[in-house]
Amino acid sequence: MTDATSTQVQLASRPTGWPTADNFSIVRVELDDLAPGEVRVVNDFISVDPYMRGRMNDVKSYTPPYVLGETMTGGAVGRVVASASDAVTVGDTVVHQLGWRDVAQGDAAGFRVVPQIPGVPSSAYLGVLGMTALTAYVGLLEIAHLREGDTVFVSGAAGAVGSMVGQIARLKGASRVIGSAGTAEKVALLTERYGFDAAFNYKDAPVMDQLAQAAPDGIDVYFDNVGGDHLEAALAAFNDGGRAALCGAISEYNETGPAAGPRNMANIVTRGLMLQGFTVGNYTQHFPAFMADMTEWLTAGKVVFDETVVDGIENSVEAFLGLMRGENTGKMVVRTTPQD
Repeated sequence: MTDATSTQVQLASRPTGWPTADNFSIVRVELDDLAPGEVRVVNDFISVDPYMRGRMNDVKSYTPPYVLGETMTGGAVGRVVASASDAVTVGDTVVHQLGWRDVAQGDAAGFRVVPQIPGVPSSAYLGVLGMTALTAYVGLLEIAHLREGDTVFVSGAAGAVGSMVGQIARLKGASRVIGSAGTAEKVALLTERYGFDAAFNYKDAPVMDQLAQAAPDGIDVYFDNVGGDHLEAALAAFNDGGRAALCGAISEYNETGPAAGPRNMANIVTRGLMLQGFTVGNYTQHFPAFMADMTEWLTAGKVVFDETVVDGIENSVEAFLGLMRGENTGKMVVRTTPQD
């Protein structure tokens, strides 16, 4: 049996405010022989995502918190190196949720076989062909009910989800797409690579002022990855009947005190706005439609994607912290197998 040892990252203690390396531990686990129906997978990439910060807290949420002393779970993609299952064979590329480890083992039912697309890295199944882009697709079309001709504002627009939102909005008929990001380089990417009509650096001036300048005729849809001052700015810019998909509030995840709420909530009433929060796990029924659309767009060159790759399972924590600091462009992944 091959690759019988797994290096794994576990949550050792619950963070207060910003996580540190001391909140995690790296362990080496000797894997048992495969039981009937199980497979063993050498991961190529694991995903680090903003939602993971919330799961480090012992609070009630849409998904249970991580358990202290257990390996961090989340998206991963790899290749099968041993199988005791008729459904999954050695050499298959699979996606799973066993997360922060270089070798994963479990029941074959927990691993989804995916095709290898020429010229597209397997990490795409954690981003543009995975739950990340599905989040953008669902939030824009099923939650915010994008209509042809809408003006769309996306916060955190150079991130994994935001960069997909902007491109999908254009492909689905938005008339104007505006994004915010945290560096001049990311702002340039939004307009030069991702097809946004306008973009601004939220650190340069108040978001409300910059959005008003970028959207003089108001906005119809807001896709929120940030919360805080971005949400307040969107509430000020909305046209009557505007719709918001509330996906995340990364500006608040590491705060230790009460988060400041928007001061203009009355606009929801006076302008007849609809704000709806969502988590993508409740909308997986849309995955087939998403895959059909995204595969067509990707192969036709209508969608582009970027990744920020950190090498080494032992650097997973630093990759996650980099994500929380906004150091990524596009999807942040950890490559767990050595480069060829």
